Amino acid sequence: MKMTKTETIYQLTFLAHFFPVNCYLVEEENSLTLIDAALPFSAKGILEAAKKIGKPITRIVLTHAHDDHVGSLDHLKAALPHVDVMISERDARLMEGDRSLGEGEVQTPIKGGVPKSLKTRANILLHEGDRIGSLLSIATPGHTPGSFSFLDTRNQTLIAGDAFQTRGGMAVAGQVQPLFPFPAFGTWSKEMSAKSALKIQDYSPTLLAVGHGKMIINPNEQIELAIKRAEYNLGKGR
Repeated sequence: MKMTKTETIYQLTFLAHFFPVNCYLVEEENSLTLIDAALPFSAKGILEAAKKIGKPITRIVLTHAHDDHVGSLDHLKAALPHVDVMISERDARLMEGDRSLGEGEVQTPIKGGVPKSLKTRANILLHEGDRIGSLLSIATPGHTPGSFSFLDTRNQTLIAGDAFQTRGGMAVAGQVQPLFPFPAFGTWSKEMSAKSALKIQDYSPTLLAVGHGKMIINPNEQIELAIKRAEYNLGKGR
């Protein structure tokens, strides 16, 4: 595991040189919020990182319910039985393996690895605008119908899950980067992803942290270019 600190967040990267999967510890005054739970074997590294920082994990917040973002959740919940687990109300269905679509949603199949044997369930369901400590919850559907991003209001750091990737080059979810195409293959709706990318851009983040790839400082120019590429590929060039 590789740990990198920038501003108030620690990026924990597993399989860094092969298939990098990130989760994040957000440092509050007296506690830590874990965003995503990475891979099944990641629990030990996450707990060791928290111990090194010297603060307890009091919340586990999930950007979405794909396997590589909830992988160690059961192990973490066993080690931290009193921790709150949070996910969007929409993606709570994916936690149960339910790939069905609702009325008004883009009727394309939900892709990617959806949990089949996950035991842990969220005890807090998130909605647009909810506050989690210093974090603001932002609905950014596209990669999954209920994907959320989280803005640290202290410094405009934005943790975007798979709404963007930086591994293989900056890209909006659903846009294939040949050097690392996997997030695109797991994306539900390219059109919704592009809309959510524009929404993220409106927050003018000072730091972009994603599920796959390095953190990007002052990312707005790269975000703009990634959105233009996505819109062009969708036949909406501007």
